Amino acid sequence: MSGSQLSVIVTYGIDPAGHFTASREVIWPMLRFQPNRTRDHLALTFGEDAAPRLFINRARPGGEAIARVHLKDMIEVDGTYGSGQEIAFQRTIFPSVDQPVVIDRTVITNRSDHAVVIEVEDNARRVTTNPARGVYGGYVATAEIAGVGERALAPGQSTTFAVVLSARRAGQPAVTVDLAAAARARQARVQRVLDEMRLETPDAVLNTAFAFAKIRATESIYATRGGLMPSPGGGSYYAAIWANDQAEYANPFFAMLGDPTAREAALNAYRQFARFMNPAFRPIPSSIISEGAGVWQGAGDRGDMAMIAYGASRFALARGDRAIAQELWPLITWCLEYCRRQVNADGVVASDCDELENRFPSGRANLCTSSLYYDALTSAALLGGDLGEPVASADDYRARATAVRAAIERYFGATVEGFATYRYFDKAVPSVSPVALARHRHYAGEPDHLRAWICIPLVVGICDRAPATIDALFSPRLWTADGLATEAGRPAFWDRSTLYALRGVFAAGETQRALDHLVDYSNRRLLGEHVPYPVEAYPEGNQRHLSAESALYCRIYTEGMFGLRPTGLRSFVLTPRLPPAWSAMALRTVHAFGNTFDLSITRTGRQLRVEVSRAGQPAITRTINDGDSTAIRL
Repeated sequence: MSGSQLSVIVTYGIDPAGHFTASREVIWPMLRFQPNRTRDHLALTFGEDAAPRLFINRARPGGEAIARVHLKDMIEVDGTYGSGQEIAFQRTIFPSVDQPVVIDRTVITNRSDHAVVIEVEDNARRVTTNPARGVYGGYVATAEIAGVGERALAPGQSTTFAVVLSARRAGQPAVTVDLAAAARARQARVQRVLDEMRLETPDAVLNTAFAFAKIRATESIYATRGGLMPSPGGGSYYAAIWANDQAEYANPFFAMLGDPTAREAALNAYRQFARFMNPAFRPIPSSIISEGAGVWQGAGDRGDMAMIAYGASRFALARGDRAIAQELWPLITWCLEYCRRQVNADGVVASDCDELENRFPSGRANLCTSSLYYDALTSAALLGGDLGEPVASADDYRARATAVRAAIERYFGATVEGFATYRYFDKAVPSVSPVALARHRHYAGEPDHLRAWICIPLVVGICDRAPATIDALFSPRLWTADGLATEAGRPAFWDRSTLYALRGVFAAGETQRALDHLVDYSNRRLLGEHVPYPVEAYPEGNQRHLSAESALYCRIYTEGMFGLRPTGLRSFVLTPRLPPAWSAMALRTVHAFGNTFDLSITRTGRQLRVEVSRAGQPAITRTINDGDSTAIRL
């Protein structure tokens, strides 16, 4: 969970004695240390030893029983003490929306027929850091107890105490917290997100997983010196942006969500990348870190310019704001020109590695970068037309898109492990450098092994090899209980490729197969052991809940199941994939293309009824054959 000033990772459960237990890892992204690299922020872990001791009638309570753990805008735990369950408690853990504070609040209620005495013991803690290490001097972190002391509770009465975890720069006044107001603000912030773009399907798990993914995608945004920055999180990646996570994955979704915080953060991310455009066409850094004060480019050119061009052009189209589109146009065209200069003799885009940064081999040209470049060219041609750019420019982008699509087939099209799909990189190229091999020993490193990212052509509308590619993705060689293995025969998985694949399989028209795997995946992530969001990877990161993966989960529905493809500042194409057993599905309160609208798909016999509504009134109604597309202009 995150607020604009901090993030908290809560690991919780029931211990062998039946007690609820929680560990809170708190990160303050803007309290930074030298040398001010990506992970140089203040982070502290607070276990149950940070809680005060509780006494009931001057004795430690026994008979703790946990009735429920509920997740939404906070972690909420309901339980009782005593053999007769006469003392009830409700514990909530949540971050402040706008203060550098995490609150762990407990409400005790006397459900007995007699008065009881409650005592909360003080247990204040304080950490003071060395000012010589801090970018902004020394920092003070505290764990303080609100509501200490002894009081009597009559039958039916309640009392509250809380552990308040906070940090600040030395010399600044201590943070003053209104517990009730902080809880209301957190609930209101999350509810605002839940009210936007509501998914309605017959499957409650899918609806809920989508709602939770919206929360995770939009809350991991930090108020930095460089403006609002959407960041991955996960204990490591804060007050910073990446060309893949933010520019490619999350921001195109934010364009359709309507949340003003997310939209501002997305635009600021593109502005941050635009600072690094240069006439020599040196690559834009993969990551802008430390509140915008530094950069990371440790893996060289990962295909970042294709990622930025792809994301920025889709964001600009879906956002539907001409002024914003005109502002982003130079960044988009610069990135496309950079990619053009990297096109090799075989017509595909060369790069030093891919977004997995040599964890797995990608040769000197990989399928993902060229596919993103293809889609970015297509979007740029559409956007340029709406902006009044010269017709020759749009024609050039279309011609280049046609050329790179053909090159993708020639260069990457191959039979791999018996499937007529794609080779992720050319086997004639050395698969990995000795340096990368020394760093990462968990992959086979062979281009003739199936790879998860063979899904990427499906996502960008290249379906020439769709049947065999989908068979390969869902074969035992790649599909596991956790989704796609990154490389066939290896245990590592990265959710981002699974999320792209599910979106691509829907887009390719294999609706039932996509739905079956989406349901399995959603149940595992929402209701399994490591909950409630999509994860980054395993074994690396131990399944961290990075935020952009949640945005990719939402895009399975918007761009896969509903088949929404922006074609202009006020227009889009729909290719809905309504599962055979469903009678209807809808997205409510979509903010895109300069409008707010509902989008519903209803089965009528063998056809589909597409309805776009504004303010509850139908604005556009179409009837199409199942599998067909329809163009919408608002």
